[in-house]
Amino acid sequence: MKQELSHIAIIVKDYDEAIRFYCDKLHFTLLEDTVLSETKRWVKVRPPGSSGASLLLAEAANDEQASRIGNQTGGRVFLFLYTDNFDRDFNNLLAQNISIIRQPSRETYGIVAVFSDIYGNLWDLIQPNS
Repeated sequence: MKQELSHIAIIVKDYDEAIRFYCDKLHFTLLEDTVLSETKRWVKVRPPGSSGASLLLAEAANDEQASRIGNQTGGRVFLFLYTDNFDRDFNNLLAQNISIIRQPSRETYGIVAVFSDIYGNLWDLIQPNS
């Protein structure tokens, strides 16, 4: 038996704004941007060099969904971005003026910092110990 996560939906305010943040600032790869209707697109992005799950950018379709933008997990870290070069990627966050919520710290599992995406979702940037 084999299973894997394929996509993780993240509710966004605007497709194009979210694409610019993830692709221009975090340097994710735009995998797909397919128009499904006048109001819905299938937009997938993924970190560079990754072959794992992608983020499915889902524009809020109603007030209830819009109320979850930036707080899909009740204020907890939502996503965990592993890196092979913490300094490179942390310096990119700083250069892109991305909000740093918790400065880097060395933990038993590696180096970690917490940052916020364009909507306020919290992310861990982690370089695991080798």
